Amino acid sequence: MTAFSLSGNASKQKMVLLPKPRGFCAGVIRAVDIVANALEQLGRPVYVRKEIVHNRTVVDDLAAQGAIFVDSLDEVPEGAVTIFSAHGVGPEVRQEAVNRKLRVIDATCPLVTKVHIEVIRYSRDNYSVILIGHRNHDEVIGTLGEAPGSIHLVSTLADVDALENVQPDRVVYTTQTTLSLDDTQAIVERLKQRFPLIVSPASSDICYATQNRQAAVKALAEKADLILVVGAQNSSNSNRLVEVAESAGIPAHLIASAREIRPEWLEGSFCIGVTAGASTPEMLVGQVVAELKTRGFMSVKEIELIEENVHFPLPSPFEEFARVISR
Repeated sequence: MTAFSLSGNASKQKMVLLPKPRGFCAGVIRAVDIVANALEQLGRPVYVRKEIVHNRTVVDDLAAQGAIFVDSLDEVPEGAVTIFSAHGVGPEVRQEAVNRKLRVIDATCPLVTKVHIEVIRYSRDNYSVILIGHRNHDEVIGTLGEAPGSIHLVSTLADVDALENVQPDRVVYTTQTTLSLDDTQAIVERLKQRFPLIVSPASSDICYATQNRQAAVKALAEKADLILVVGAQNSSNSNRLVEVAESAGIPAHLIASAREIRPEWLEGSFCIGVTAGASTPEMLVGQVVAELKTRGFMSVKEIELIEENVHFPLPSPFEEFARVISR
C-alpha cells in the first residue's frame, strides 16, 4: 500500500479523494463482457439468470441492449442461450439447464468456481464443510447446493456455537468470496477454538478485490471527514465498505447514485472520500464527483493505494459457441 498525505493549504480546501482500487473487479468485468459479447455475436435475445452482478445500472444497460433477466430457468424458452451470473449456481440449476436443453454460458467468477470445487472435493473426502457467509446471498445459495449433506452455514458467532454434527477431526471452512479476512476474523477464531484441527482455505481463496477495496477504505478513513460508497443496497461488498469506514470512526453512506447525496451529510466536511463496490461502474462514481463539485468540492485527487493487475479470460470463443448452436 502506498502512503499519501495532504499538506499545506490542500488540507483546507474542499476536496474529493478517490482511492484506487475501486469499482469493477476482474470477475465483474468478465461477467459483463460475457453478456455484451453474447448479444453482439449470438444475437438477441440472450437470457441471464438473476442479476449478472448486483448493480441496477449495469443490469438496465444490458437489458437495453437485449438481455432478458429472469429469476428462474422456467422463464427461459427451451434451447435458448442462457448465462449464469457471476455469483454462480448450484448443481440443481445446472441440471435444470440440461433438462431444458439450454445453451449455457457460465459467467461465474473464477474465484467462486474455485470455492465450489473445494467444497465438492472436501465433501467427497468425508469432511464437514463450514461456509462463512450470508444465507440469502446468491453466491452462498449456489455454494450450499454443492454439498447439502455435509455443509454448514455460519454468519455469526452464535451460529458457530450452535453447530452440531460436525466431525472435529475432519472439518474445513471456506468463505463467501465477497467477505474479507477482517469480515471473517472473529468467526474463524471461534471455529478454531471449537475445532482445533479445522483446515483453513488457501490464502488465494480470499477475493483480492474485496480485500483490496476494504484496505483502501481504511487508508482513506485516515484523511477523509466523510466517505461515500457508490453501490447497490443488495451488494454485499458495498455494504462491507460502509462498515469498514464506520469501524474506523468515519461517517459513511451507501448511495446508488449522485441523486441520493443529502446536503446535511456534507456539512462541516472538507475532505470527502468516494469509493465504489466491485459491481459499480465508474460512470456512477464520475456522476457523484460531478455532483460534489457543484457543492463546492472542486479539488479532486486520485490516490493509488494498491495496484491491481488481475484479469480473468473469457470462456471458449463465442464463434465456436455460435457454430454449435447452428448445427
